[in-house]
Amino acid sequence: MMVGWNELVSRAASRWMEGTGPHADVVLSSRIRLARNLDDLPFPQRMTEKDTERLLQAAEAGVREINLVGFPSKVELHRLADTTPLDRQILVDKHLISPQQSKEVMAKAVAISEDESISIMVNEEDHLRIQVLAPGLQLQEAWRMASQVDDALEQRLQYAFDEQLGYLTACPTNVGTGLRASVMMHLPALVLTQQAGRLFHNLSQLGLVVRGLYGEGTEAAGQIFQISNQTSLGKAEEEIVANLEAIARTVIDTEQQARRHLYGEMRLQIEDRVSRAYGILTNARMITSEEAMRLLSDVRLGIALGVVPPIDYRILNELLVAMQPAFLQRQAGRELNPLERDVKRAALIRARLAG
Repeated sequence: MMVGWNELVSRAASRWMEGTGPHADVVLSSRIRLARNLDDLPFPQRMTEKDTERLLQAAEAGVREINLVGFPSKVELHRLADTTPLDRQILVDKHLISPQQSKEVMAKAVAISEDESISIMVNEEDHLRIQVLAPGLQLQEAWRMASQVDDALEQRLQYAFDEQLGYLTACPTNVGTGLRASVMMHLPALVLTQQAGRLFHNLSQLGLVVRGLYGEGTEAAGQIFQISNQTSLGKAEEEIVANLEAIARTVIDTEQQARRHLYGEMRLQIEDRVSRAYGILTNARMITSEEAMRLLSDVRLGIALGVVPPIDYRILNELLVAMQPAFLQRQAGRELNPLERDVKRAALIRARLAG
């Protein structure tokens, strides 16, 4: 049975939030995204209303092909014109669509699998943005699934492809493989020891880009960063994925070394910082999303260092969505003013951390 839209936006959990997978104490999720365009349609910026309807029909046919392949989790297409801005914001918070995809939605759609590991944005910057999310450092697994989804779509759709350039995309940085690999990482010790700036500069020299929690143009809330490849031309998909994974492992080692150093040199200060954060979160009667993100970052660090009682990383990951304004209002069934949101957020966090 397919998961309906209401269920999709009424639950905070996605597979990438499970808190499992290698290095889950540092890496929240791994993502592979493939940009694809159809050869018989203009790029989205140039499409007519008739073109967009053809694209949506082609996407529907492609989704049927994906479900014929027999993935464990069925995929369903949702036309975004039939949804509310609040519901679309929940999908942005869950990383299933981009902020750009959530706006001007008359000719847009998204196909999402039941476990939310697969998400295909239709008519974003490109005709199709195939996305696979996995918990922890599992870039290879995400790449294998994304490749299978891509192959299934290509059974039904003809992609715009050039023998020399590769896949043709609306933005030149995606030409070639059309692949963007990324990892979402919690790097509090590198921030606290003031090593993050130098590290990010070094990553840029290696052709990587560091962005905030929700991607391009967003800030690193809760000391969570997205690290991804910058270009996709001239390299094979496997090379891009393997390169990012190797660098991610180096960043993980650097963060873990910084955590040990920080705890060794400033044990009392770190224990006090983490314990205060845990105390506020488990007792506060009202809290803003900004303060909650900051304190949850400290608690996440405290769990890794053994300073606070062990809490399943899944709970912390789900709170990244459940405590946001859109989800709180969806659960309340009405618009909430800022004070009401702060009160409900505090109650939610208290309940979740109490187990």
